[in-house]
Amino acid sequence: AAFREGLALAVKYAKVLGCPRIHLMAGRVPVGTERATMALEMETTFVENLRYAADILAQEDMMGLLEPMNSRITDPRCFLTTPHQAAAILEKVGRPNLRLQLDIFHCQIMDGNLTQNLKMYFPLIGHIQIGQVPGRHEPDSPGEVNFPYLFQLLESLGYEGYVGCEYTPQGELGWSRAGLQAHCHTELLPKTSHQPF
Repeated sequence: AAFREGLALAVKYAKVLGCPRIHLMAGRVPVGTERATMALEMETTFVENLRYAADILAQEDMMGLLEPMNSRITDPRCFLTTPHQAAAILEKVGRPNLRLQLDIFHCQIMDGNLTQNLKMYFPLIGHIQIGQVPGRHEPDSPGEVNFPYLFQLLESLGYEGYVGCEYTPQGELGWSRAGLQAHCHTELLPKTSHQPF
């Protein structure tokens, strides 16, 4: 009941904002239980909820997104933790308006191998999020992920969606101007120096 109520409210907000995508959370392994003992029950419930959500979202011409989150740093009780697990669940649900929300931060922590993961799961991706590893800071901060390479890879794969910047900022948005200049026509960029981009 709580999932359905939350979904109805999310759809209402999304319609007001003109947002065609909704992140459908997978939930957390209950405290005091083991992941292995709860996995089947949690997956069954999640699949049922996703089918319900997909049908509701289809009526509104909206997409539902599944985001695997790391269980190593962010939350050890996250149920949905890898793109592989999300892809298997998407296949079980079998609805075309449900897609993968691939967060580079979580994917790097859980699996690494970002190039192969992006190529393998690209047909399922409905949204990309970024944040540097470790620390979840700006893409140009020191860390494990080579974002210029990943942006070129996404472009070569034909990604046309948004890239969500989900990170804890350490400074200004100067990194985004360099990225935009590399991938956009410079005449579209703001001309004044006080602009954040």
